[in-house]
This record gives sequence, C-alpha cells and structure tokens, in this order.
Amino acid sequence: MKSSTIPQLSYDIVFSEDIAEVRQATDSGAKSLYAKQSFHPGDVLAKFYPEAILSNATYLTIQLDEKEHISILPEYLRYTNHSCAPNIFFDTARLEVVCVKPVQPGDEMTFFYPSSEWDMAQPFDCCCGKKECLGTIQGAKYLSDEILKTYKLTDFILNKVNSRH
Repeated sequence: MKSSTIPQLSYDIVFSEDIAEVRQATDSGAKSLYAKQSFHPGDVLAKFYPEAILSNATYLTIQLDEKEHISILPEYLRYTNHSCAPNIFFDTARLEVVCVKPVQPGDEMTFFYPSSEWDMAQPFDCCCGKKECLGTIQGAKYLSDEILKTYKLTDFILNKVNSRH
C-alpha cells in the first residue's frame, strides 16, 4: 500500500510583528504575509501610508488615481500576495488594511490586485488555485463588471468601472 504524504513547505520567518509575519520560502525565495491572530470581516488589521508617490505603476505600488501610485509602509504589507479569493483589502481612501473574509492564525493574507489596479505594470498568470481563479491578472480594466461586482474595490476602481458605461 502506498503511503501518501503532504509535502511540508519549508520557510524562514524574515519579519514578525503583532498581527503578521513575513515568511520566505526556502526553495523559491518568495515572500508571503501570514496572520498571527484571528480577524473577522470588517476588522482593520493595519494602517498604511505612502513611502513614495510615483507617477507610474510598479509591481510594488498601489494605485490611488490615474497618475498616483504609492509604495507603502509599513514595509511588511508589501508582501501581501494576490488571490482571486482574497481575505483582505487595501482601503486607499482610509489608508487601512481591512479584513474581508475570516482569517485564522497561520492563514496567508492575500488581496485581489485588480481591486486597486486599473492596468497593471506587470500582468501575470495567477496560480492561486482557487475555484474563482481568473487566470491572467492584468488589472480591473480587463475584467467584466459581472466579475468586478463580486469584489470589494477601491473608490478609484469603482469610479473607473462606472465611467465606462
């Protein structure tokens, strides 16, 4: 009889604070943000603020409007990866990270990149593995209103979606 085992992922904790830790996979070097406590929808996990305001998007910025993209502090929040089934949201009006689905200690904290990005600097093929996975992630501009209405979106993205009608 074959024994099946689930492979254990190996990582190092490269940053830790009260609400979360940044883990770095030892095989790929990829960094991710993981919860250290429980959160419920509506909970504010953290405040963030601009480290720099840029006129063009990079893969590390969050879009505020047509010509403003911010790199954020605290730095650990930059390691929040994309998921098509996110559990947190970057509220750019209040500069807060808000829980949108229940989070337990040890859960990876993820957000939906098109919730704040209209036309991304570096589109990519999503590998979130969720049943809702949208495949190629390029920004909200490339998604239908039907899809977008299932996500919490920043005011900027909502305005862009409403203006295309």
